[in-house]
Amino acid sequence: MGWVDTHCHLQLVDADPGTLIDRAAEVDWMVVPGVDADSSSEARELARMRPDRLVYSAGLHPHSASDWPKESERIQALLDDAVAVGETGLDFYRMLAAEDDQIAAFEAQIELARELDKPVIVHCRDAFEKVYELLESHAAGERAVLHCWTGGRRWTRRFLELGVVFSFAGPLAFETGETIRLAAELVPPDRAMVETDTPYLAPPPHRGRPNEPAFVRFTGQMLAKVWEMDPEEVARSTSDTARRVFGGPA
Repeated sequence: MGWVDTHCHLQLVDADPGTLIDRAAEVDWMVVPGVDADSSSEARELARMRPDRLVYSAGLHPHSASDWPKESERIQALLDDAVAVGETGLDFYRMLAAEDDQIAAFEAQIELARELDKPVIVHCRDAFEKVYELLESHAAGERAVLHCWTGGRRWTRRFLELGVVFSFAGPLAFETGETIRLAAELVPPDRAMVETDTPYLAPPPHRGRPNEPAFVRFTGQMLAKVWEMDPEEVARSTSDTARRVFGGPA
């Protein structure tokens, strides 16, 4: 059994997406998330070109949250065939959009996901408390995917109580990733997935170069070390969870 890359922005890479897909021989399928209306539309086109390997999501990233009033109609129109809403969420580290705008756009997309009965892909950076509060208040925990999870043990325990699924990316395998690895010990295999966040955050031994779906196995192998499991078991478990959450290619 191969891996599933649950978060790869193939529409944002400098390389040919088809080449990266073909190079990822150990990856059964991939989720291509949008970060705004244009990139969500591009993700849909990629998924239509490679329906055997790709599915997509549509949403607005917190960095662009101030654009929600003008982007929302196009994003909603792209959700019919999407497997999820997002990438949305909160980023209180870079603060490229005002906090109130981020919260408004995130809440709107949580509600869209609820109305459409789709999972919501959540970006959370330096915003654990507010993300928790909003998912809890909207009763959205069990349909939430915490993408590129970097929280420690305290917040991992709290989000586990909400029913979320954690998606681990390259930082799990970084030398500086001990906090994430300690948190991952707490996550049951049926509540975890792996991703690359292509083209960002390539794991060792490829750190410093553009990420790509073929590298997802390095994050999966680190998760196997954390869980003291065979990598094939982790591939099977995380792929089963991805299928349960996103459905996968037809």
